[in-house]
Amino acid sequence: MNRRSFLKLTAGAGASLWLAKGGSASGAIHKKPNIILVVIDELGYYELSCMGHPLLETPNIDRIAKEGMRFTQMLAGGPVCAPTRCTLMTGKHLGHASVRTNPGHEALRAEDITVAQVLKKAGYATGGFGKWGCGGRGTTGVPEKHGFDVFFGYYDQVHAHTFFPAYLIRNSQEVPLKGNTGALYEGETFSHHLISDEALKFIRDNKDGPFFCYCPWTPPHGAWGLPEDEPAWQKYKSKKWDASYQIKQDEAQRYAAMVNMDDREIGQILDLLKELKIDDNTMVIVSGDNGGNSYFKNDTHPHGFFAPNVDPKTGKVFRGQKGLLYEGGLRIPFIVRWPGKVKAGSVSDHLGYFPDMMPTLAEAAGVDCPQGIDGISILATLTGQKAAGHEQKDHEYLYWEYMGQTAVRCGNWKTYKPRKGPWELYDLGRDVEEKENVAAQNPATVDKMAKYAAEAHQPHVPGDVLDMELCMKDHQRAKNPKPSEQRR
Repeated sequence: MNRRSFLKLTAGAGASLWLAKGGSASGAIHKKPNIILVVIDELGYYELSCMGHPLLETPNIDRIAKEGMRFTQMLAGGPVCAPTRCTLMTGKHLGHASVRTNPGHEALRAEDITVAQVLKKAGYATGGFGKWGCGGRGTTGVPEKHGFDVFFGYYDQVHAHTFFPAYLIRNSQEVPLKGNTGALYEGETFSHHLISDEALKFIRDNKDGPFFCYCPWTPPHGAWGLPEDEPAWQKYKSKKWDASYQIKQDEAQRYAAMVNMDDREIGQILDLLKELKIDDNTMVIVSGDNGGNSYFKNDTHPHGFFAPNVDPKTGKVFRGQKGLLYEGGLRIPFIVRWPGKVKAGSVSDHLGYFPDMMPTLAEAAGVDCPQGIDGISILATLTGQKAAGHEQKDHEYLYWEYMGQTAVRCGNWKTYKPRKGPWELYDLGRDVEEKENVAAQNPATVDKMAKYAAEAHQPHVPGDVLDMELCMKDHQRAKNPKPSEQRR
């Protein structure tokens, strides 16, 4: 037995022991809330009508903000799809996570414990509907091996680039979709409607709870293919906009329609909770997955046609975008509604990020987390326990790494190290646009945060690919995609 096999065996045994013990984090007996976590792929911080966006309409997300708490500084766990999802699921930052890049087949390790496993120990039914991104079929990272009773949608990120795939995946089994070839814009069966319907069915089937419904929805990321009768497409298809495009000249309109479609389906979830009379005992979280992307940009719209990182009220710009560890790659919308527990209409500037979700949801469910995670529960902030003398714990620092970049956040201080070049330092309290590098004036601060970075990073050990042929099958969008449909 080699060293890695031994470590995996002993770590797995430790995980099993922890799961067997279970237990309550607080010792309190309380009714476990249902939890719905909607993560919208690439939804930008300012791409909500409640944030003043002039074109995108999100009345149901706005309602969640009006009836719950909106966070101004809840950050993504990573700047792209797979790594950020891994931090969300495992409570570990990117210096410790199994998935740190975005090739499609990089996977959770077999011994990794996810938030679904934590909640399952607390008696939750667990379902996932959308894009997994933490290990394709034929790897150690498939969701049904990591606490999900059911996962329906896409396992591989490239498979998720089209909404007209030849098949979707349910617990590693293919579900053929009638009339689809994997083309980007044409097909008979629109995948996202099926995924959304399955989430609603899961909620109905488990209404007696508790349940954890994880919805990592792909729209508006991927190719912007929509069925002609989609109501949101009818709303936007005739808009005359001066946006650039990649393949089709109405892509900006399609993007807007997908944001509006997501919002409508979130409204359907809220309506269902009312219908089932479980609204008051359900925590609903709506979030982006990473910073916005500057799609459809041109000379008139240099930060993207929808300007996801531009404050429409002040014109201030989060630097960078998806893929970078500047604020533009990490700032996300994050809103929580929990009637009777979270104060309606509240706004929090608490600084946190995706690794905090595991301990937060575990504490809400009354169950312990595994040892060795990096997240800190934000339940005290959500429920206002500060007023009762229970202080919210803060991170000593937050950490990210991705493709040669490194970033560390301590309060308002943010250090960033590019792929090539020295550490940069920004005071986000007065320079949220990260325009003024003050590293030279603050060498002690840079040195302290560089030490945090060195402390946070451990060598990367991904999960295993057990069947490369099966894994790569899902990595292909279609057998013969049209040349005109090759995404740039």
